[in-house]
Amino acid sequence: MSAFRPSLARMAATFRAPSKIVCVGRNYAAHVKELNNVRPKQPFYFLKPPSSIVLPGAGPVVRPKGVDAHFEVELGVVIGKQLRDFDASDEKGALDAIESYVLAIDMTGRNVQNEAKNKGLPWDIAKGYDTFLPLGAVIPKSAIRDPHDVELFLKVNGETKQDASTSLMLFRVPRLLSDISKVMTLEPGDIVLTGTPAGVGPVVPGDVMRAGVRVGGVELEDAKIEVPVEDSTSSYEFSET
Repeated sequence: MSAFRPSLARMAATFRAPSKIVCVGRNYAAHVKELNNVRPKQPFYFLKPPSSIVLPGAGPVVRPKGVDAHFEVELGVVIGKQLRDFDASDEKGALDAIESYVLAIDMTGRNVQNEAKNKGLPWDIAKGYDTFLPLGAVIPKSAIRDPHDVELFLKVNGETKQDASTSLMLFRVPRLLSDISKVMTLEPGDIVLTGTPAGVGPVVPGDVMRAGVRVGGVELEDAKIEVPVEDSTSSYEFSET
């Protein structure tokens, strides 16, 4: 057993819900291309609510009626101290401000998002459904010495869909923290999701997603996510605005 494996019960009991989850969009060129988006000139980001979080072992991901649910694997940065108007050139300061890391699957209602884009509406609904943010166990800072040199992967029913290095980020972590902190103060416990590589796609009820992180070619077994997808039994059903 690794030195940093917490029990699920202990993690659930000690998990500090973030005041906000900031998600960076379009931070991998191939992902920008696959969705026919425009490559950003500066970091672009949006928010997910803490209520969308699913802790390890607490799944499933629930697909609301009428929603085309897509997966997006991402490396998350957990903030350890308050950041406001941070200087992007201070790379050491950026790394010092990180408390830990976490693997995440940023689930997206793709048809909901596409309608919002087409009509100039906010994306909140597409990103904010309950269970739309499965997380892995907290990854100690010591396990990832450089957040720009790890590999992320995601499989659906054992088939690899995403597999890429964070070295492909268009904007590195110091720049992300700087741009975000100039607009909204980052507080301890906040999570910054650094973007997803190419290969995103849909899942349906009965599918099982497994996501992981490799450092130096070796998977961090404790950080993995394994979560099934189920249909919602709620009365909610998406319809166009």
